[in-house]
Amino acid sequence: MKKVWLLADSIISPLGFSTEDNFMQVMAGATGVKQTDFFGDQKVCVSHLIDLKPTAHFTRFEIVALHALNELKRQVKLPSKRTLFILSTTKGNIDVLENGQPDHPRIHLHAVTAMLAKELSIEKSIVVSNACTSGNVALIVAKRYIERGVFDHAVVLGADVLSKFVISGFQSLNAASPEPCKPFDINRSGINLGEAASAVLLTSKPQEFEIEKKISILGGGISNDANHISGPSKTGAELAMAIKIALDEAHVRHEEVDFISGHGTATVYNDEMEAKAFNLSNLSATPLHSLKGNFGHTLGAAGVVETVLSAISLKNQQLFPTYGFEKLGVSQPINILKKSQLKSIRLGLKTASGFGGCNATLVLALEN
Repeated sequence: MKKVWLLADSIISPLGFSTEDNFMQVMAGATGVKQTDFFGDQKVCVSHLIDLKPTAHFTRFEIVALHALNELKRQVKLPSKRTLFILSTTKGNIDVLENGQPDHPRIHLHAVTAMLAKELSIEKSIVVSNACTSGNVALIVAKRYIERGVFDHAVVLGADVLSKFVISGFQSLNAASPEPCKPFDINRSGINLGEAASAVLLTSKPQEFEIEKKISILGGGISNDANHISGPSKTGAELAMAIKIALDEAHVRHEEVDFISGHGTATVYNDEMEAKAFNLSNLSATPLHSLKGNFGHTLGAAGVVETVLSAISLKNQQLFPTYGFEKLGVSQPINILKKSQLKSIRLGLKTASGFGGCNATLVLALEN
């Protein structure tokens, strides 16, 4: 099968409007998570793109998405032939409901996806909306289409924005933290939600583009806990299964993995489950970080944002710290990075888990 390359990328978040800006902010120990007044008098702790407003033609969700796509187009000429567009999102334009627009023409995910694809002159488009694994799953789906020669290229966009509906939902589950989150920490109390958009260009024909350092997606694995509608597995065995699938597809041994970009939501049960899964996968000593303290949990954008930063980590030979982490608070040993490190690295593992028990993992490689 054909090898799949990640050639160009963009990230739009409260930390910056390019991948480079976001990378520099993470390395500087910055966070976009702040107290804000989404509910008037009741403040919530989220990462919010305050300055991006809707226009007469586009919703806030669409504005954020288009910023990410325009930044991608600034870097590279996006091919329109034999190209697939994939939108990864959990909520899409759901915020229009709060604006009294239940009949908005792009309230449906397939409709907004088609509009965004048209902006890129791409004819074929699909939606991946699979809870918080959406970004990872979208990249795996794109990889499989390209490997099998159905398409030569794919543009994958992960995007989500906040709304009172979304925030209230997580609050009702007692999953939202009133303070900045602390992934894997003994004092963690839940997630901070966030807004972001991230776009990537995947291809089987890197020779058609002038890109120096190339990142390949060697493997992808998907599994399901079949455990609970919102609670993760109690054993971590199913995430470990997705990790094994990805490593086997990549022909990589566990000891070859140089770092893990974990899901690390800072909820009590998710972080515990991940720690168990990494131990079952013989990855307890592998350097591990979570980026949720920097960006909040950006839902359908999270997997794409964090995969892009994993690629940048490989290109720069630099490991990220875990913002908010101080003392290990899970029952199994894991190697949480508290400070950035310069290190010779070639292989990275990106994990994600979500409601409904879904898990999705990716293996990234820096190629010569």
